[in-house]
Amino acid sequence: MSRERDERDTGTLRRLSNAFSNINAKLHKDRGERAPSGSNTGPQAPDSSRTQDQSNASGQFFFEYLVVVSLKRRRGQEGYEPQITYQFPKRDAMGQSQREEEEKSLKAITLFCFPEGVTWAPLTEYSSETFSFVLTEIDGSRRNGYCRRLLPSGKGARPPEAYCIISRVACFGLFSKIFDEVEKRRQKSMAMIYPFMQSLREAPFPAPGNTVKIKSFIPESGTEIISLTRPTDSWLEHVDFRTLFRCLGDEEVLQVFAATVLERRIIFIADELSTLSQVIHAVAALLYPFTWQHTFISIVPKVLIDVVMAPTPYLLGVTRNMLELVTDQSDLLIVDLSDGAEERFIIRLGDEDAILPTKLQEDLLKALSARQPNSTAEELNRVISEAFLSFFVNTVGHFASHVKRGASGGQPGVFNKKGFCKATEPKASRHFVKLFVETQMFDIFIQEVERHPNREGFFHKKVAEYEQKKKSEKTKSGWGRVGF
Repeated sequence: MSRERDERDTGTLRRLSNAFSNINAKLHKDRGERAPSGSNTGPQAPDSSRTQDQSNASGQFFFEYLVVVSLKRRRGQEGYEPQITYQFPKRDAMGQSQREEEEKSLKAITLFCFPEGVTWAPLTEYSSETFSFVLTEIDGSRRNGYCRRLLPSGKGARPPEAYCIISRVACFGLFSKIFDEVEKRRQKSMAMIYPFMQSLREAPFPAPGNTVKIKSFIPESGTEIISLTRPTDSWLEHVDFRTLFRCLGDEEVLQVFAATVLERRIIFIADELSTLSQVIHAVAALLYPFTWQHTFISIVPKVLIDVVMAPTPYLLGVTRNMLELVTDQSDLLIVDLSDGAEERFIIRLGDEDAILPTKLQEDLLKALSARQPNSTAEELNRVISEAFLSFFVNTVGHFASHVKRGASGGQPGVFNKKGFCKATEPKASRHFVKLFVETQMFDIFIQEVERHPNREGFFHKKVAEYEQKKKSEKTKSGWGRVGF
């Protein structure tokens, strides 16, 4: 990748970032408030320091804070607006300027707990749902927002409320279980949440495959011990592929994957927030060991819907009530995740089924057919992730052979892109590889390889296994010819 392209992309990202700030500022101006300056949920600039395997977060806090976002009547106006009614911890030790910045950041979070921009009314029935989003700070760091929205206990019609946990760690399954415990205590008393969250906050986040046990007292139930186990495959702990493959057929998933690999603009449409967040995170996980480097908003609040006009690549989740606000775009893929959708692809470029090499598409479909109907989430994750990992092993697994390093080993290596593409086998895969090496995700991956020659992860291990298998098959084939 040329420096000129990097600068052009970064410039575009900055302009989009300013656009997000202007939109958010307008929202708060209309309310007579200043816009939050602590969060930027828009474009995500390439993070060259990020490794391909998720870093071991052991030793960190589970979370930064928990907030409850309730719908309160607008003063002097009809309707409701989301407001934070509970926060733990309180952050009382902050200085005034820090507290003001924190409050602005928290106000931005309310937009993601109730992003639809619809007019809410009291309800007697409401199915709870759990979803997540990502906040990108001004300095480029990321925080994960985990939300559970439900109808609070009580009698009569009442508006739903949302619990939101902000954390530096990405592990959707663990936080879903934490929400179960928070919800159970909330049904008894808001005061019951505090001791549980305090115990959780004092516990270190476990290393992959490890378990942390939290003691918590509940009246009438006594002391409970809650076990929270982190998955062994840390790069899959924020992912559940079940929703993606429930909404889309295997061939449709491959077309979405193909568009994502070439870093196109993609919008997912659904009624449920949980469907949007689970699908968009699953699609991003299919890219492993590569990382999506562009705009990533699993649930776009209505106030930020103008992001669909961005000319750069994005993965966006948009609720169905805003469909008419995005369908006037072109040169993108819009995927309808709704049950019974007449057309899965509302808008498409038309070449999505021809991007991946034919033989590798067949191999992927065969590997995906091996999953069992009653598989656990972990078993399903393993089958699907290994299928797509094998795709990258077959197409670009020979990258290390084309990184030239100096004799001393102290200088960064230099990747020979032309030689790499020419060496791709079989030849039918070369057209795809030539397109893929021009993406930013591949460029960032290679930059890491050039700078860190001895860093090896799960992908490198799979490449080594594949190369060894090829050597063994070649040797056996040679013996067979000699024998006959």
